[in-house]
Parts: sequence; C-alpha cells; structure tokens
Amino acid sequence: MFENIQIAPPDPILGLTETFKADPNPDKINLSVGVYQDANGKTPVLETVKEAEKRILAQENSKGYLPMTGEPVYCAQVQELLFGAGHEIIDSKRAATAQCPGGTGALRVAGDYLHLQHPGAKIWLSNPTWANHNTIFDAAGLQCEEYAYRDPNTNGLDFDAMYESIKTIPKGDVILLHGCCHNPTGIDPTPEQWSKIGALLAERGILPLVDFAYQGLGNGIEEDREGLLELTKKVKQMLICSSFSKNFGLYRERTGALTVVADNTEQAATVMSQVKLRIRYNYSNPPSHGGQIAAVILSDQELKAKWIEEVAEMRNRINEMRHLFVKTLKEKGVEQDFSSIIQQRGMFSFSGLTKEQVLQLREKYSIYIVGSGRINVAGMTVANMDRLCEAIKSVL
Repeated sequence: MFENIQIAPPDPILGLTETFKADPNPDKINLSVGVYQDANGKTPVLETVKEAEKRILAQENSKGYLPMTGEPVYCAQVQELLFGAGHEIIDSKRAATAQCPGGTGALRVAGDYLHLQHPGAKIWLSNPTWANHNTIFDAAGLQCEEYAYRDPNTNGLDFDAMYESIKTIPKGDVILLHGCCHNPTGIDPTPEQWSKIGALLAERGILPLVDFAYQGLGNGIEEDREGLLELTKKVKQMLICSSFSKNFGLYRERTGALTVVADNTEQAATVMSQVKLRIRYNYSNPPSHGGQIAAVILSDQELKAKWIEEVAEMRNRINEMRHLFVKTLKEKGVEQDFSSIIQQRGMFSFSGLTKEQVLQLREKYSIYIVGSGRINVAGMTVANMDRLCEAIKSVL
C-alpha cells in the first residue's frame, strides 16, 4: 500500500527549522519558528519552572491518567489568568476549561467540536493569520474564509476594513481573533476597538474563537487580557484557546487549554460534555507535566510574582530588539520605513519583505524567515543584529 505514496511538502515554518539545522554556515540566523531566545540565542528554562519541577518531583506519587479535561487545579488557574480573580464569568461558573496538548491541540479540539455540533458554520480568519490555522481547521472539516486586517500601506491595523468585513459574516459563523500579539503581524486592536468588535459580534450572532497564545509578551499579563475582557462585556458565548508554550517556555511540554464561556453553568457543562467526546477520540487525556508546572507556579503567590518578572524580562528584551532593529537599519542608510515594527507587540512582526527577498536572505546569507515575511523578533540578538540588517539592506 505504501509504494505510490508521495513525499509530503515540508511545513512552511517547522520545515524551515529542519533546513536551518542542516545549514553548515556558522553565522546562520533563524527568525522563522516562534520560539523565544535570550540574548545568547538560547531558549531558557525559567527559574520558576525549575523550582516548580523540584516540588513536583518531591511530591509526585502516581503516573495515572488525568481526567479527559485535565487537572482541575490547572483549569481553575487558566480561568483566573484569562479573566482575573473574582471575574463574573468565574464567580457565576459560566466557563468550563479542558487542559489540552498545547494551543494547537486546543484549536483542533475546538475545530472538531464546531464541525460536528455546528454543521455548516464557517470559520473566518484574519488576512494574514498564523500559517497553521488554515490547516488545522481544514483538517477538522471546517470551511475557512478571510476577513480584512492589515493595512499594507501603513503596516498597521486597517480597522475600518476589518469592521466592514465582519459585517459580511453570516449569523452562526465563527470568527477567530488573536487575543494579543497578533501572529504574524504583531498588530493588535485598541481596547476601544475591541469593544466595537464585541458589540458587532453580539449584534450579528457570530461566535468568537479567541486564540490567546502570548499573554504577557505584549504589554503585561493583565494588560494583554484587556481585549478579551472587552469582548466578554458584549458577547456571552465564546471559545478561548490558550497556550503556555511561550509565556512559561513550556514548548515541548505541550501545555494549553480550551475554555468554553456560555450563558450559564448548565450550558457550559453541556458544551464541555461534547468537547470531552472530541478529546476522547483525539488523545483521551492530556499530558500532565506542563500543566502541573503551571498550576504550581500560579497557585503560589511568591512563585507567580517571580514568574511575572521573568515574563517581563522576555517582553522587554523583545521590545529592545524591535528598537535596535529599526535603529540599525536606519543607521545603515535603509530608506524603507520600518518604524511600524516598534509599535507592534509580541514575538512577531510583519516585515514587508517579499518572498523573493526572503529567498535571497536564505540562499545568500543563511538567514531564515517565513515566506510571508514574518520575522520572529525574539530570534534577534545584539550579536547578530549588524549582520542581519546588512543582509536586509542588500536585498531591498
């Protein structure tokens, strides 16, 4: 049966990493995959994570299965991080959370739920969006459509076009919104714009699915949930896919969650019962270790405070690289205006580089950037900045 199988094309992002690893150039630079790197180009293990693991190792007495929805303490901490302690959604128990294998796993579970329970519903994705969104939802059987987002002239948000696009979405469809640190553009709506989006979704009967993978890497843990909280003021029902890969550095632990927000407790439990069926035939129950780490840190006030400091260090380094990148390009005489990158937030920026320029950077300089021109700012360092900017200057 295997004789006529064709080799699958490489993943547009992870496939680049494989090519990068095979590149013998000692000065190669990887700005493709979404992984945080410190000033030395390494992906660190947070000190709070190390401390949590020590506690887990000392106390762990079983490797038995978790429930299908994961560890209850973890799920409770996920909700508190999303909405804030004492939020009405938590107090009224209108939310139900399932621990999932990463944000990607949460998105796939959400896609399966939507396809089976809301047949005919299409999902609308921003143009542009994370490259894997289309493939995840297509694999789940959903039809993907696009709504306007980025203004190519300003490299900022075209809110008017976005708003008009949402007006065309039929009632009963689903819209995927990036909670903060939009991937790949780094461009986010303001709280006022989030409020208008929420009101429009409520008016038109559109279900929001919020992809919330970068909380804390934009402006802060609390600040980055402002958009989500504005939505909750207008919309009673939503799905939220969150991830701790980036803000806890738990990439390989696959630590995420799917949270259902409903009209009331009974409705949330009913929807979660259907989510559990999707979990059962996908992976039965989630991995434990990453969830234990997050639960230990978020449940301990001292550890949580230290973790918030560590997230701030990551965020500040990323923003410093944004400023240094723009400054260095200007010093090298690059006429093209890259100043919008300073205003963007999170790990990614949309550079505006063409596919041809991206290919030249890879072939001539061993600098790896996604074909769309998305740059992982966290891959920049003081040490590689001069070479990076000199190479970009040469291909513009």
